[in-house]
Amino acid sequence: MFNDGGYLTLSFIPTLGTMILGLFAGKWFVASAPKQPIRKFVIAGVILLAVGVLLHFTGICPIVKRIWTPSWTFFSGGICFLVLAAFSWIIDVKQKRGWAFPLIVVGTNSIAAYLIAHMWEEFIKSNLLTNLGPKPFFLLGPGLQPLLLGATMLFIYWLALLWMYRRKIFLRI
Repeated sequence: MFNDGGYLTLSFIPTLGTMILGLFAGKWFVASAPKQPIRKFVIAGVILLAVGVLLHFTGICPIVKRIWTPSWTFFSGGICFLVLAAFSWIIDVKQKRGWAFPLIVVGTNSIAAYLIAHMWEEFIKSNLLTNLGPKPFFLLGPGLQPLLLGATMLFIYWLALLWMYRRKIFLRI
């Protein structure tokens, strides 16, 4: 697929950094089991956020998601670690799990979710517009049409993942 902006040139390097942050999170989970490494997640999150913001405001490297700058990697990684700490505390420490079922359905089959989102997008979108027409997605006005269409597509993806979850079909590497 052709990219008008040429945004993939060197962004693979910070993208690898993002993946490495995920590896650290997983390693910390495994190393501290059965306890939760919430303190490590919070400390890492605050440090990463601070580094990303510092790089941005000193003019060294702007926070730009579209080209996945190194400062974006630090900034978004910090947010992810803080969200991970919050979810770990709520779900694992406080045992409040019922509300998280939709996330569990996606998380237990994340490879399938990724493939569905990328391989089914045009098929689902064109079928929704062909079979329902565009009017239902303008229900909240033209400004929110993309949001409503996207939410409907997301729900369909989730239903497919739910079907797989209930039948214990999980894609693994």
